[in-house]
Parts: sequence; structure tokens; C-alpha cells
Amino acid sequence: MPGHKLSTVFRLVSAAGVLLLAACTSTPADPTSGWSPNKIYAEAKDELGAGAYDKAITLFDKLEGRAAGTPLAQQAQIDKAYAHYKNGDPIQAVATLDRFMKLHPASPALDYALYLKGIVNFNDDLGLFSAVTQQDLSERDQKAAKESFDAFKELVARYPDSRYTPDARERMNYVVNSLAQSEVHVARYYFERGAYLAAINRAQTAISEFQGVPALEEALFIMIKSYDALNMPQMRDDAMRILEKNYPKTPYLTQGFKARTQPWWKLW
Repeated sequence: MPGHKLSTVFRLVSAAGVLLLAACTSTPADPTSGWSPNKIYAEAKDELGAGAYDKAITLFDKLEGRAAGTPLAQQAQIDKAYAHYKNGDPIQAVATLDRFMKLHPASPALDYALYLKGIVNFNDDLGLFSAVTQQDLSERDQKAAKESFDAFKELVARYPDSRYTPDARERMNYVVNSLAQSEVHVARYYFERGAYLAAINRAQTAISEFQGVPALEEALFIMIKSYDALNMPQMRDDAMRILEKNYPKTPYLTQGFKARTQPWWKLW
């Protein structure tokens, strides 16, 4: 009898162990297993519209796998990139767009993919706290701005009649202003620290590489002040004539650097 009881206990313990192991190793049922690709897409769009970006990304991933090779799967890739962007993950958004453009170079949505890539980098350059701090955007790292410009430039060149091209052109103008002002920001930094030759070089870089942008007014003024500090009156006067010719109402000659009271940029 004792042996029989021990055997019974052992069988019960073994059975419980098997049940426990099964419970631990089983995976939750996929609620989308019976859904059609169209239903998955509709649910993903609903989650995206509701701001549930993580859920939307998961659904777009499922759709890519189940509808591989279809236009719906391509659309899922683009929407997933947008979801990553809205979820605060620009790196993943750009990676998704680059993958889409590599896999589908003839897609009719390629113009939008380029536009979205430009937007992702454009807004990444703005930064999360710029609207609060009123930080001059030219003082930020310009890598994202350059990548944004390149995407918009390709869009404008390849798809001049795209519905996204007019806005891309406006944003390109903004980026050019930002890049020029970045050079001037560095020039002003050098000037304020007495590195006058370095200030002149950076101001000249802005003038030679960019045309018709607001930053050039200050670039010329920095050159005037730097040449004056170096006791180079002829070069100073030459820069002065150029400034007065191109900016006859410039406030820099009467207010100095105080003329920089208003930011040149605007937020989208």
C-alpha cells in the first residue's frame, strides 16, 4: 500500500508538471489569425489614427508578411514608417523608408516616400524643445537638415508635378537658410572670441555657398567688424560697400549685433 500511494502521488506530480510546462511554453493566440489583409490594414489605420503607434506598427508588420508582394503590403511599409515617425523614432522611420525605396524603385508612392523622408529629417532637425526654448535652429547639428534637403531635392527633380513638390520646395528654402545661418553662427562664435581670421573664413563660406538668404547680411557685418579688428581698412570698406549695396536699410550698422532680435526661422 505505501508503494501504491507513492506511485499515485508521483503520477499526480508528473501530470501537474506536464500541465505547468505546457502552460509556460504555450503562446497566446493571435487575434488576427483569421483576419483578411484588408481587415488588418483597416485595424492598423484605426490604431494609427488613435495615436496607438506601437499597436499600428505591429499590425503593419503582420500585414507585410501576409500580403507580401501586393500593393497593400507596400502601403503597409509606408504607413509603418509614418507610425515610427509619429512614435518618436526617426531613425527607424528613415530605415523603413530606405528599405521601401530599395525594394520598390518603381512604386507610384515613391514621391510620397521621398517627401516623408524629408519631413522626418526636417522635424528631427527642429528638435523636441525648439518651440519652447526658441532656440535658433541653425545652432543645432545640421546633419538632419542636409539629409532632409537631399530628400526634398530628389523629390523635386524626379517628380516636379507631384502634389508634395510645392511644400518640398518651401522646406528646401528653409533648410538652405538654416545651413547658411549655421555657418554665420560659427563665424559669430569665432568673432566673439577674438579669432577674427576664422570668423572671416566662415562668413566667406556662407557668402560663397549660399545666395539670397537672410544670413548673408550678418555674415557681411561680421566680416566688417573682423577686418576692422585686424586693422585692415581697405578690406573692411570693401565689405561695407557690399553690405550697403545689397542691404541699404541694414540695421547692423546702427545697432550692431542687437539687430539679431528676431529669429529668421519659423516653425511648421
